[in-house]
Amino acid sequence: MYVLKFGGTSVGTVESIKQVIEIIDKQRRAETVQANNEIAVVFSAMGGVTNQLIEIGRMAATGSIDYLELVRRIEDRHFNVIKALIPVKEQSKVFATVRGIINELEDLLRGVSLIRELSLRTLDLITSFGERLSTTVITECVKSRGIPAQYCDARTLIKTDAQFGQAEVNYTLTNQLIQDYFAKSTDIQLITGFIGSTEKNETTTLGRGGSDYTASIIGAALNAKIIDIWTDVDGMMTADPRKVPNAFNIPTITYAEAMELSHFGAKVIYPPSLQPAFARNIPIRVLNTFNPEHDGTLVSRTAERRQYTITGISSIDSIALVNVQGSGMIGVAGVSAKLFGVLAAHRISVILISQASSEHSICFAIDPRGAEDVKIILETEFATEIQHGYIDNIAIERDLSVIATVGEGMRKSSGIAGKLFSVLGKNGVNIVAVAQGSSEINISVVINRNNLSKALNALHNIFFQSEARILNLYLVGTGLIGRTLLKQICDQAAFLRDERLLKVCVVGMANTKKMLLDPKGTSLTDWTERLLTEGVTTSLPAFVEKIKDYNLPNSVFIDCTSDKDIVQFYESLLDANISVVTPNKVANSGPYSEYRRLQRTALNRGVKFLYETNVGAGLPIINTVQGLMTSGDQFLKIEAILSGTLSFIFNTFRPGVSFAEVVREAKEKGYTEPDPRDDLSGQDVARKILILAREAGFPLEPEDVTINNLLPESCLAAPTIPAFFDELERNNDYFENLLTEAEATGQKLRFVASFENNKAVIGLRPVGPEHPFYMLSGSDNIVSFTTERYKDRPLVVKGPGAGAEVTASGVFADLVSIGSYLA
Repeated sequence: MYVLKFGGTSVGTVESIKQVIEIIDKQRRAETVQANNEIAVVFSAMGGVTNQLIEIGRMAATGSIDYLELVRRIEDRHFNVIKALIPVKEQSKVFATVRGIINELEDLLRGVSLIRELSLRTLDLITSFGERLSTTVITECVKSRGIPAQYCDARTLIKTDAQFGQAEVNYTLTNQLIQDYFAKSTDIQLITGFIGSTEKNETTTLGRGGSDYTASIIGAALNAKIIDIWTDVDGMMTADPRKVPNAFNIPTITYAEAMELSHFGAKVIYPPSLQPAFARNIPIRVLNTFNPEHDGTLVSRTAERRQYTITGISSIDSIALVNVQGSGMIGVAGVSAKLFGVLAAHRISVILISQASSEHSICFAIDPRGAEDVKIILETEFATEIQHGYIDNIAIERDLSVIATVGEGMRKSSGIAGKLFSVLGKNGVNIVAVAQGSSEINISVVINRNNLSKALNALHNIFFQSEARILNLYLVGTGLIGRTLLKQICDQAAFLRDERLLKVCVVGMANTKKMLLDPKGTSLTDWTERLLTEGVTTSLPAFVEKIKDYNLPNSVFIDCTSDKDIVQFYESLLDANISVVTPNKVANSGPYSEYRRLQRTALNRGVKFLYETNVGAGLPIINTVQGLMTSGDQFLKIEAILSGTLSFIFNTFRPGVSFAEVVREAKEKGYTEPDPRDDLSGQDVARKILILAREAGFPLEPEDVTINNLLPESCLAAPTIPAFFDELERNNDYFENLLTEAEATGQKLRFVASFENNKAVIGLRPVGPEHPFYMLSGSDNIVSFTTERYKDRPLVVKGPGAGAEVTASGVFADLVSIGSYLA
């Protein structure tokens, strides 16, 4: 015996019913069942009809006649199927049958309208018409294809008590009726799902998952080989694909795992309704009516070994948390028993329970729609305890969600909880309550509802790494460095995915004119055109607010500008658990208090604020300082050439070449800031030595850095960049004299920043062959660190210190390090 069940979406349209009939026909032609047509098929009502029938009943109970229009719509849906799928000469008989069922419904509704009352018993009878109509019509469609089939009203087989709305099945009587019926039948049985009847033949319904329940009851009674649940998805998924785009199919899953995932929100099946089949060890397959070639998910007592520790992640979007607390509960026996006894007596379903180890409080999650009623009930039942101060408070917290990570593999693996809490913490998701079952296959956490999507995606990313984990990137500044960074990310995409399990998704980008935001990401092959055509006028406040609204996991904001205003957003971004990476030195070279505030915010929020490229472009200078500081070394002296621009200029400046010509060449090569005076004035170097001193543990302010100006005052005061170059030409003799004096003594000019004895000084000075800076060439930077550990022979870091490629690569490295941290 094979049992098939088709849900509401599977029988909701003419096209889907065609597909259902093809599946039934294919199943009956299979060699395993061909001999005697051992197939039973259970149908739900057409999608949405049950809800319409409930609404119709309520409308009739108010005396409104508007329900008649809804009845007409239900009738038309079924008539349309008859017209489309049954030959014309056979339609009249089927129309008459359906019309007769509709007349019965209308008579019932007329009575409800007259007495203005809708009991649960009557509502069960009204809602039964959904399955009766759909199964009647589909039976006739199947028979018209020459398939031997017979309509079966489940009310004649499934006997229940009189608990209307969610009746309990009398399995002894039901099993006997099913076995006797099928012993006499030869045709394929097409059975109404969801409904049964009392021994007095009063119509009842089986509650949530009722059609699954019908299939399970039939399958268990007949010891079916398998039960196929046909729905509209490819089986059970690792997460809800509507919330987690990277979710994928679970090929096999155990009964226990399916129970846990379903309890916490997975809507594909409702395992409690499949309990009769589980008890008989009958496997369940969850298949997709609209993709019948897919293998779906097999639910059975055991599952195949998997490469993942957990099986799936599910969630309930909206819950309320009720917290009962009081010092009088500590060590007092029976408080929990009374609490949950009260809840059970009032038929209040509890989703999750968490109790403090001190017994000072018990909290439990419930449907938020009944939260206020629960509070009133508990305050009434525990009035004496509240009056005597044994219970201090019964509080309700709303706007919460619960996430459950489920898997048999969790029993044998350590560190699952640690990984779960770590990834949520790094994404700024606060955990309100935690519960873990004694079976050790489920860890559930309660979080704020607005963080649900972010939490689900972050957890899925970390636990299911067959797909690369995603970094969601927001880039401001698409100039030379920003453009180069995007190219590097694009070129390295395959390597990052295959070797580092990392995917960089550029969600937002902005320049001075246009900004573009798309939570699905922007292709790095055509971003320029898309920014131009789809981008809107740039507003940094709006851009930053949109980043926060998206609330995506593993978010990184990259500032590739030299904008002095953009740094005002860093703190709020860090505070929103968004990491920040930047070559922009403004934030770290302002007042010391602001520098420290950013550091503390990043640390407190568990995110990263990285700025390796603030000093030395792509050279590992700041990382080196931080490493020495972390390991307990102490800095005595720092000497550095920190401007690739000035390094290039004084390595290129020679007799016969004007100083202005060398500066112009440096600007054309992209070594300078947009205004070369930002380099030549020493301000840029001042920021860098200030940052290094701060990283080395010294609380310097910007005014503590002494700058010996390289440029004459007339050059600094030039109103425009062209005017600045004119002034350089006019002052050429000044620069040539400096060069001649140095060469006369065998020395070379170097623009050096030094920090020693709490003093930072910057200026042009000659150095001889004995100095490590003498042999510097090109645009290289060089830093010499004298510390307690490197006292006799300083630690030297040297290499290219300017240029878009090396700066972008430094930013890229910071980005990848954040990916590693978040993993």
